[in-house]
Amino acid sequence: MNRSISIFALAALIATPTFAAEDHAAHMHGMAAPAAASAALSEGVVKKLDKAAGSITLAHGPLKNLDMGPMTMSFAVADKASLANLKVGDKVRFLAEDKKGVLSASRIELAK
Repeated sequence: MNRSISIFALAALIATPTFAAEDHAAHMHGMAAPAAASAALSEGVVKKLDKAAGSITLAHGPLKNLDMGPMTMSFAVADKASLANLKVGDKVRFLAEDKKGVLSASRIELAK
């Protein structure tokens, strides 16, 4: 009796990671990924630009991917060139990210 329980427990341990891996692979390679990425874009209005320092201040709506409400705040921008065609008052869509505790904005585009 103990041997059959041990075999059953071993089979359960071996099967569990396989099911988890299959679920993870389906999730990561599913068709919903591009839609989720575009849904993460937030809307805002440019309040201040510091092109030399690579920062932008935005009055933004909810940042759903960071679980933050609407407010005005400054973001670091890794690609300073993305600020070149922006001016105060422009409506933008952007991806807000938390990079090791530093809030940054990427994929900044003019809103239509």
